[in-house]
Amino acid sequence: MKSYNELKAEMESIQQQMLELRKSELPSVSKAADFKNFTKYTRRQTIARFLAQVEIFKLVQNVKGSIVECGVHEGGGVFAWANLSVTLEPYMYQRKIIGFDTFHGFPETDEIDRASVGDFSVDYDIYSELKNCIIEFDSNRFLNHIEKIELVKGDANVTIPKYVEKNQHLLVSLLYLDFDLYKPTKTALEHFLPRMPRGSVIAFDEVNNPQWAGETMALLETLHLKDSELKSFSFEPNISYIKL
Repeated sequence: MKSYNELKAEMESIQQQMLELRKSELPSVSKAADFKNFTKYTRRQTIARFLAQVEIFKLVQNVKGSIVECGVHEGGGVFAWANLSVTLEPYMYQRKIIGFDTFHGFPETDEIDRASVGDFSVDYDIYSELKNCIIEFDSNRFLNHIEKIELVKGDANVTIPKYVEKNQHLLVSLLYLDFDLYKPTKTALEHFLPRMPRGSVIAFDEVNNPQWAGETMALLETLHLKDSELKSFSFEPNISYIKL
């Protein structure tokens, strides 16, 4: 029987093949035109996810602090937050988008995680690609001499404590947890939660998911769930959030 990750990878491969087949049947268009008309090619699930991100961002738009994404993977989340920030609050230069990831898959797992070391690794240098994307992103925003996106590479159980120690000024308006795993999720909650003011948001990508029980366990061990309202979206099945 195939694992969840194997089935997911197989489905994504089929979807990509279908997209490439569809595009091959269309007249040739420029890359810029593809991006401008992205809704022609983007699946509804991806649009639903982005709409959920928009709603979460609006909740913290007037809350002081940076946005921390735990689990960058291929960068869609980090760049969603960054583009929303520079579009809706172009002069909010103190709100950074900070992404934590190994950029080569899971470094270690616990029994509760039902995952293996190296899961979610990709076959290209994703970190270098994202750094190039940041250069392109910076060319099209105000105050682009001030860093907006920061990528922190390495095992989050090590890099998060070091980052917090080095950046004593840090406040967090949005903590988006997409590590999937127990230990780094708990590390993130323990170190960032004390720096989150009233009105800030903790968002989760995998709670109440039997495949990723570690994320739920980290939540239960860190927060008093009965004292929190865990909300979700009717149009997006995975994302949930707590407003502090």
